[in-house]
Amino acid sequence: MRLEKCYFCSSTVYPGHGITFVRNDSKVFRFCRSKCHKNFKMKRNPRKVRWTKAFRRAAGKEMTIDATFEFEKRRNIPVRYDRNLMQTTVKAMQRVHEIRKRRERAHFKNRMAGKRDQERAQDIKELQRGVELISSSTLKAKILAQKEEKKTVTPMDMDQS
Repeated sequence: MRLEKCYFCSSTVYPGHGITFVRNDSKVFRFCRSKCHKNFKMKRNPRKVRWTKAFRRAAGKEMTIDATFEFEKRRNIPVRYDRNLMQTTVKAMQRVHEIRKRRERAHFKNRMAGKRDQERAQDIKELQRGVELISSSTLKAKILAQKEEKKTVTPMDMDQS
């Protein structure tokens, strides 16, 4: 079974689904749904439409370099049926799926690491701003000490070291 990719959004087009458009110069375009076909006819650039895979890759939101994508391209070639080959292929596909999921999780974790630091810095700033609202004296003293510690280290000190 040959699985095609949508020309516009890069999603999978299964056999018997989607729309096939053949241009006058015999170039074949396959679309997963009418939404993609209409956007193509309106001459929209997939890299500028936010819901497409091309946009996500261009914006650095999706993994672009991964060996599992190459395996997916290779398995699209029709081959004569062989039971042993089919079993090994299914095992390999499952393994590739596991590897890909692990890499996607790592990619997401790396992307979110910066956001976590930003949120933590904002939380600390918010605490320092409203330190008089905190009733616990030990916690208040700790926050004030951090505030004083930050004030002692100036950008001029950092340039000299």
